Amino acid sequence: MTLRRTLLKGIAAAALLAGTVSAAAAQEVTLKLHQFLPQQANVPKLVLDVWIDKVQTASNGRIKIDHYPSMQLGGKPPELIDQAIDGVADLVWGVNGFTPGRFPRTEVFELPFMVQDARAASAAYWQMFEKHMADADFKDVKILATWVHGPGMLHTNKPVAQPSDLNGMKIRGGSRMVNQLLEKLGAVPVGMPVTAIPESLSKGVIDGATIPWEVTTSLKVPELVKNHTEFDGPAIYNLTFVLAMNKAKYDSLPDDLKKVIDDNSGLELSVFAGGTQADADGPARQLAVDAGNTIVTISAEDAKAWEELAKPVYDAWIADVKGKGIDGQALIDEARALMAAYK
Repeated sequence: MTLRRTLLKGIAAAALLAGTVSAAAAQEVTLKLHQFLPQQANVPKLVLDVWIDKVQTASNGRIKIDHYPSMQLGGKPPELIDQAIDGVADLVWGVNGFTPGRFPRTEVFELPFMVQDARAASAAYWQMFEKHMADADFKDVKILATWVHGPGMLHTNKPVAQPSDLNGMKIRGGSRMVNQLLEKLGAVPVGMPVTAIPESLSKGVIDGATIPWEVTTSLKVPELVKNHTEFDGPAIYNLTFVLAMNKAKYDSLPDDLKKVIDDNSGLELSVFAGGTQADADGPARQLAVDAGNTIVTISAEDAKAWEELAKPVYDAWIADVKGKGIDGQALIDEARALMAAYK
């Protein structure tokens, strides 16, 4: 009887130990994802959290991703990409325009009136990333996805229907391409993180901002300004994003977990992310409509006057990147061809 109890205790202990070991093995790695928007904003909610769930599920729980919104790990939004490179965070979602000129090839998709469809542009961006940027602009970091948002537009404290309406207005721009465009249109560009827009509008520091519709919801922009200007056809501007991972952390993963990351990254994720942001524009726009705000839609014909004023931005960019050994016109032609070929 004593021997039997001893054996049963031994079996129970072994089972408990096996369960403990099994539980420990089930969660092999925890990754920290850091980004600048609040948790309830569209990209964190509709893109990043969806991606996190897919990766965790595909890994059978062996990868756990902790999501830190609103710069909770410290630093400022322009520092995100370096946090991924230096390992402060394992994963970051960031805006390339936060560090002006650092990723010059990505700016081809930020040129004014360049992008009409976010999915087509995000697909073209990934293809050009693989061909031109992986070993150049982003050689120090592992890029998991590249995308653009839906059509950029203007949100202002007075109606803007033609370029001259912008004369002297202080407008927040999201990248150096946007700021150059605003100058050509007669506005005074003001650089600031997107999260600073609400306070700056409420205090009159700026007269308006350039953001796509979907961002206006979390920032409550339609409550702060009552005028919005959008464009038929190509957007007045777009911004480019990356989901980036620390190289050493990726390299430290076992091959099967690397495959989980790889299988949930790349072209498909890029198109999903860009398309999801663009799809969120409609509901956000409806909130402004319901609030009785004024929405000015510039026709493709009337946009030609805007596009003419934007041409020097192209010339300046081509000259700038030429000094870095980059054929800007070739990138423009390639991007346009890839976007046109997207199905």
